[in-house]
Amino acid sequence: MSAAVQAAAAPPSGAARRRVLLASLVGTTIEFFDFYIYATAAVLVFPHLFFPPGDPASATLQSFATFALAFIARPFGSALFGHFGDRVGRKATLVAALLTMGISTVVIGLLPTYAQVGIVAPLLLALCRLGQGVGLGGEWGGAVLLATENAPPGRRAWYGMFPQLGAPIGFLLSTGVFLALTHWMSDAAFLAWGWRIPFLASAVLVMVGLWVRLSISETPDFQRAIEREERVRLPMLTAVRDHPFALLGGTLALVATFVLFYLMTVFALSWGTSKLGYTREHFLLLQMLGVLFFAATIPLSALYADRFGRRNAMVLATVLIIGFGFVFAPLLQSGSDWGVLAFLALGLGAMGLTYGPCGTILAEMFPTTVRYTGASLAFNLAGILGASPAPYIATRLGERYGLASVGWYLAGIGALTLLGLLMVRRPAHAG
Repeated sequence: MSAAVQAAAAPPSGAARRRVLLASLVGTTIEFFDFYIYATAAVLVFPHLFFPPGDPASATLQSFATFALAFIARPFGSALFGHFGDRVGRKATLVAALLTMGISTVVIGLLPTYAQVGIVAPLLLALCRLGQGVGLGGEWGGAVLLATENAPPGRRAWYGMFPQLGAPIGFLLSTGVFLALTHWMSDAAFLAWGWRIPFLASAVLVMVGLWVRLSISETPDFQRAIEREERVRLPMLTAVRDHPFALLGGTLALVATFVLFYLMTVFALSWGTSKLGYTREHFLLLQMLGVLFFAATIPLSALYADRFGRRNAMVLATVLIIGFGFVFAPLLQSGSDWGVLAFLALGLGAMGLTYGPCGTILAEMFPTTVRYTGASLAFNLAGILGASPAPYIATRLGERYGLASVGWYLAGIGALTLLGLLMVRRPAHAG
């Protein structure tokens, strides 16, 4: 092994590992902040400004359709950035993914509305949403690998949970911004220009993220793959051809994770403000309190996963998700803040339990040569099956059959995820 590669492939020092964890956490926080401000705006803003006036329910469903576009685009981001992540390296690819997401988000803050340009407005919005999806499709897998491929033995799930913490932190930041704006601004000012502030402010966060990511080194696992000449020509083809059961099992294992989160955030916010009589500010505050349980259970699940196994941790979380489906409706429509807060705490707490180890379990299912592509593709295919239709399906079910049917929908998806987890086996290359 050459001296340069040998040094790069050596186990990183404690300080280097801390920089890596910071880089993975900061990057995913920014990416999820960008992603969630769109989710919040898809409920509060876009139905009013980017679609034809008339039927509010129809405008909301059209807004949810643009929300779903990002999940359709994410596998393309997995293929694009996964190719370069497995061929060129994790670090450079993560920088490109962050830029893609950041630019798409900032442009949304500059778009004209339907009243200004007509049908062009939702088309431009959809295009930017596709850009967000492509960027996040390449971001998540690389951030998880950045952490797990630098982890010491026996602590891979603990390291892998740091990029996962970016999800609740990004949600808290995005919701906090919208909460502040709706508190300090009138509805007219907020809809006229205030909603643009979070999208434009993303430019500052992206610059911070780029600075952090440019300060780290390539992962030891990838450096060893270079030295051994193990890189494959077409990582996507190799992942699909040689690891189909890992892709299928990994995808099904995460479907309930996605459905649960977007029921607890996008659907719950829409239902709470339209059907239950909550104001935007009131329900966003309750959601922020609930997300604290999401953040708290992620490290707990990682500790459990390192001690008892990743699959065992996710099976336990999925059983809890299925059980939560049976109390979904009684808690959400309880008529009290305490009941809604219990709904959010239980649902988002279960979300943290399944989300903490999911990145590590996917990374361990694929060898280094296709790990970026394989883990990203499985994660984002689960997003298509789970997250993209969840707000739409739940809204239609709730309006037609009542809120209890949404809980049954969640429980059924949980059963599908249990089937996927039965397909997951600990591979020989899992460290």
